[in-house]
Amino acid sequence: ILHLSNKTVRLKKINWKQPLKGKTAIVTGAAQGIGLDTAKSLARDGAIVICLDIPANKSQIKNLANSIGGHSLAIDLGDEDAAQQIMATVGSQLGVIDIIVHNAGITRDKTIANMPEHFWDQVIDINLKKVIQINALLLEKKAFSPNARIICISSISGIAGNFGQSNYACSKSGIAGYVEAMSKSVEIEQSKGITINAIAPGFIETKMTQQIPLMTRELGRRMNSLSQGGLPLDIAEGVSFFCHPA
Repeated sequence: ILHLSNKTVRLKKINWKQPLKGKTAIVTGAAQGIGLDTAKSLARDGAIVICLDIPANKSQIKNLANSIGGHSLAIDLGDEDAAQQIMATVGSQLGVIDIIVHNAGITRDKTIANMPEHFWDQVIDINLKKVIQINALLLEKKAFSPNARIICISSISGIAGNFGQSNYACSKSGIAGYVEAMSKSVEIEQSKGITINAIAPGFIETKMTQQIPLMTRELGRRMNSLSQGGLPLDIAEGVSFFCHPA
């Protein structure tokens, strides 16, 4: 929901060709899908992008970073100290963060009656808990610049639910609720213009959704307004919109 106001504001000087020039952005889960296209879109708009993904995808994020003039950062968000690892990198190499896009996520699909406890815990940890921990630490250590942008990727599953995805839906619903609560928090209200937003994609054509059974996939496409799956670029441009200084 975008809230509009009739208050008069001072116009900013904006480089409309490269509105993010001079900004530093972190994109998690940048090796493929939405994260990859988001990194490319932010770099196109002028940002220096740190492409973060698991060590197993080190070569992919290194190639991506080289192609967009950014940097790669191999960190497993499943590690207990993942937030501290990111903070250490920010403190020693990046200075401050202007943009962070929490895109990394996993699925461990099972009906709740058949779901092992570790399936539930893994999804909640990566998709929700680590997002909260990373933001809390960066805010505490004042690692965000004034007017920084925090964007979290939720999901339509977190709004409408999805069969066999109770853990995933719970994590993505948690993201939506967390962002709404944080937007009214003391940390955000007392900051110098930091914003936090969530984007909840519907069915997007990625490697993750290719693993969904064929008929379920086709139903997901047809339930979209245009009766087709979205593309990672669609979400990337939504992220770019929320990052824009205007």
